[in-house]
Amino acid sequence: MSTLPAGRATAAEPEPASPTLLCVFAVTDSPVPPDVLARTSGHDGGGPLRTLPAGPFHLVVQDVPAADFDEQALAERLNRPDVLERCARAHHRGVEAAGAGPVVPLPMATLYLDDGNAVRAVTAREASLRALLERLRDRTEWAVKVHGPTAGGAADGEGAADGRSYLRRASARRRTERETREQALAGAHTVDRELRRYAVAATRHRPQSERLTGTNVPQLLNAAYLVDDARREEFTQAVGRLAREASGTGLKVTVSGPWIPYSFARPEPDAVEVVV
Repeated sequence: MSTLPAGRATAAEPEPASPTLLCVFAVTDSPVPPDVLARTSGHDGGGPLRTLPAGPFHLVVQDVPAADFDEQALAERLNRPDVLERCARAHHRGVEAAGAGPVVPLPMATLYLDDGNAVRAVTAREASLRALLERLRDRTEWAVKVHGPTAGGAADGEGAADGRSYLRRASARRRTERETREQALAGAHTVDRELRRYAVAATRHRPQSERLTGTNVPQLLNAAYLVDDARREEFTQAVGRLAREASGTGLKVTVSGPWIPYSFARPEPDAVEVVV
């Protein structure tokens, strides 16, 4: 039996690696430039972004600590607004990194046990993902919002003659406010209807609350349009024309883009399995 020389310590055993899960940000059929991945950070505490081949696809992925991203831990962390915002920003960075060609962004915190599970889940949906990538190729998303006019009316005059006069004025004010809102909604519908002529697809999201928009002017339209890149100039010119026309009625039309088409990158409901 061998013995160690006196006073010499045994070599320290390497600590076992902490368990990880695989976070998948996006699917693309175009190679992802390594320099883009190298300068893009993912979720806090995870490894570097990397690509994972999956049949004809390239997945942008990151190994993340299982202790922070298992089902219970993730649910607790995402209930904190500051953590939710950091995760959303990291997810968006990962999706953007795949943007050399058409991209299917996956839902935030799409997690698999390992590379093999992710590859099997994605390649099993090859046909639907191929069709979706073709639909998104050379197309981008544009967001258009319509706000206004400011709600409210003139205050009642002082020294009302009697209760009937007050009720008549209150009824007239409510009628005016209702008519104003109906006209404003009709104006927003006109904007949406016109812009759909320049898009291959469009969707209307729920209007954002005044707390989210940071203004007390109601949001009447919150829409997204999938536009061929070849018609980008036509679309933005149409938005500009509609904004000028709407301003005369007290409406404000704003546009932002081009964006990765999150609103239109929807595989069939069971297209990508989430395993946690």
